[in-house]
Amino acid sequence: MNTLQSVPTLGTHPAAGGNPSRAETRELLAGATYDLLVIGGGILGTSVAWHAAQSGLRVAMVDAGDFAGATSSASSKLVHGGLRYLQTGAVKLVAENHHERRVLAKDVAPHLVNPLKFYLPVYKGGPHGAAKLGAGVFAYSALSAFGDGVGRLVSPSRAAADNPGLRTDNLRAVAVYGDHQMNDSRMAVMTVRAAVDSGAVVLNHAEVTGLRRTCGRVTGAELRDRSDGSEFGVDARLVLNATGPWVDHLRKLEDKGAAPSVRLSKGAHLVLRRKSPWRAAMATPIDKYRITFALPWEDQLLLGTTDEAYEGDPGDVRATEADIQQILDEAAFSVRDEHLSRDLISYAFAGLRVLPGGPGGVTAAKRETVVSEGIGGMLSVAGGKWTTYRHIGRAVMDKLAKLPGGSIGQDMEPVGELVRRTPLPGISNPNAVAHRLLVDREREPGPRMDPLTARHLATHYGSLSFDIARRVNEDPSLGERIHPDGPEIWAQVVHARDREWAETVDDVLRRRTTLTIRGLDTEEVRERVAKVLAERSS
Repeated sequence: MNTLQSVPTLGTHPAAGGNPSRAETRELLAGATYDLLVIGGGILGTSVAWHAAQSGLRVAMVDAGDFAGATSSASSKLVHGGLRYLQTGAVKLVAENHHERRVLAKDVAPHLVNPLKFYLPVYKGGPHGAAKLGAGVFAYSALSAFGDGVGRLVSPSRAAADNPGLRTDNLRAVAVYGDHQMNDSRMAVMTVRAAVDSGAVVLNHAEVTGLRRTCGRVTGAELRDRSDGSEFGVDARLVLNATGPWVDHLRKLEDKGAAPSVRLSKGAHLVLRRKSPWRAAMATPIDKYRITFALPWEDQLLLGTTDEAYEGDPGDVRATEADIQQILDEAAFSVRDEHLSRDLISYAFAGLRVLPGGPGGVTAAKRETVVSEGIGGMLSVAGGKWTTYRHIGRAVMDKLAKLPGGSIGQDMEPVGELVRRTPLPGISNPNAVAHRLLVDREREPGPRMDPLTARHLATHYGSLSFDIARRVNEDPSLGERIHPDGPEIWAQVVHARDREWAETVDDVLRRRTTLTIRGLDTEEVRERVAKVLAERSS
């Protein structure tokens, strides 16, 4: 039986470039007046914090949980133009999405965003015909300037060769097109790091308990550090509410009579162990509006998603038995039964889409950003999508610059003059990074780095992989795998603790690594990770 290796001790030292301690961060937050306090560390809040810090503002960002701990780490892991938007005539939106997708993949995060071929199967009796879908994927690829090839129809046999799990009964044709995918948690952490590198001060697991006011204006927040119960406050000239599904909860702290501004839709996903390699993703139309995905992701098979109205506590959202059954039933339209066995399920998760309020069902609701200003001057922003998160951050900055009084805007560098393609930390060619990791280890004493580990590090950290490799050089025991069935090593846990604001075991296993989604977060793993986290320097 495989056993886990002993876990070494390695504290955070200034010489090692560790982040400030939580106590030091609280002092920084409480000891100054910030130009902007961002409440909420999901993709929207983090994007605004990054752009605001780049523009020269003094920025603070806090989150009641982990960064991207809710909706922003529960996506379908896609960076895409939005094929289904074409049928609503949103041609301009698709073109804008494609532009952002290309910039992310080529200039901002080529180490984190990967191309992915999609097959769209057309079955007898399905909601769309082959001619319509063929024309649709051609138009879709044209809007991306054919950067991912020409969308076209291919034969069922060609598609089945790439995806052995494809159900071929009553299969008429298959449309093929190109998009991209990512690990949303890793993208979020790297964006937080980019914001900090630009001067922002950030703290996760710090919940807002009240708002500070000056002459009726919201000028900061009272907070409680969930790690030890410490209470402190932050003063700011402007407060941005970017709390996602909790946006209206915070608005009511500002104004008890605030009417709801958004509605929520739950999207659940399943992760299954793959029975065979998948060289392409599948996007299968379920009805006029909805598509179900079967995506190769992190050596697993990702299925989803659902789309139903949600009115409960956002903190209680989870994938229910009904969600699991619905996802499996819908996947069965195009995936063979042997690939959908419940025995293969390694993880299930759910998140909440934040949609504009209004009539009609959530399935047909527009996926757009909602911005509002409260009676106390707090700005609230919600909605949007991962693909355009940088664009949304810039749009919010434009809004800040035009607020009455100009107190913030006059201190900002014009948003149009910012470097619009500023890369995320670690930007590099993953193939080159993986090669160097292997070559460098050959020159060091001790065992070579496993090629799977080298590839995993390169595609999740980019050139920051060398920081992790240096830890292994200093302490070879950190090169041992966390779990024998996964590629991650113990140096990643130490790195997550010291450089990526990981506070809890779930921060490490669910969002800094892929142990949870692989079903490898055993009790033994959790105990050992907790021990490493406890070794953090005070």
